[in-house]
Amino acid sequence: MDPIYRALIVCTNHTDYPTKPHKTGLWLSEATHFYDELAGRNLPYDIASPNGGPVPIDEKSIDRRDAINEKWYHDPTFRAKLESSIRIDDVNPASYQIIYFTGGHGTMWDFPNNPALQTITRQIYEKGGMVAAVCHGVSALLNVTLSDGSLLIDSKQLTGFSNMEEKLVRLDEEVPFLLEDLLRQKKAIYSKSLIPFLPYIEVDERLVTGQNPLSARKVGRKVLEEMYEK
Repeated sequence: MDPIYRALIVCTNHTDYPTKPHKTGLWLSEATHFYDELAGRNLPYDIASPNGGPVPIDEKSIDRRDAINEKWYHDPTFRAKLESSIRIDDVNPASYQIIYFTGGHGTMWDFPNNPALQTITRQIYEKGGMVAAVCHGVSALLNVTLSDGSLLIDSKQLTGFSNMEEKLVRLDEEVPFLLEDLLRQKKAIYSKSLIPFLPYIEVDERLVTGQNPLSARKVGRKVLEEMYEK
């Protein structure tokens, strides 16, 4: 029989850009497409955020042509977890073997410097669990230190939203930093797809990262493969 794993899906609470009038938040498909893979295994999961409570959704990401968004956004259980997410400070890391950081530009403000997020990530990783992230959600990994004092991402192969993609969506002047630049500064071995916005993932043992929204499903698939097939 398969072991029972539990996943923690972490989302942003941040909604405001410095100058743009539209709001940011979770990029919806980065939660739904990842979870769609987990649902195939009936994996139990919870949704958490730095402040808890309702997870804001980037209005540009609610795409009615996306059947997976439609399916889960209208699923009562999934929607309830999105609307009453667990506060990160109230999470017990011992309950989870998978932690996954969704993206959306909001994460750039409330993920990188959250000590509780860093502690939970370290504890899950050091107990043999999987750490996964997609797009801007990779920013959660920037400052995670392990028990030996080293950075989790030091010399790890990973990806995340690229400088070129940030420029193409014209938000490179809005974000507090460029994710690709900071990952490289922290000595991560960063790579990306040759063509922007195509699915691309990197795997380094128990660290799985995806470059952009279209990579979320591949991240989910790879996490399951690593957990169940090794």
